[in-house]
Amino acid sequence: MMSYVVLYPAHMINVEVTKQGTENPMGTIRRFTKRVQGSGVLRRARKIRYFTRNQSQFVKKSQALNRIAKREKYQELLKLGKISENHRGGRRRR
Repeated sequence: MMSYVVLYPAHMINVEVTKQGTENPMGTIRRFTKRVQGSGVLRRARKIRYFTRNQSQFVKKSQALNRIAKREKYQELLKLGKISENHRGGRRRR
């Protein structure tokens, strides 16, 4: 007797399929995948996997201040002639 079970966090059983009589294994697997899709287990797992928290006000503000500081430094170096107008910075491609 074949049995397919999906275990999720906290070991909750969400989907369970057992082989019925003379059903071939591919049919059992097909039924299992249909049940998994219908139950929404994968959708829930992906939702948790790709979840990102909203950034706090402090983090947003500090990132904005860093951007402003970098922009000011770039403008200053440009005025002093230490870098050219078309200078892109960053890593060079080979």
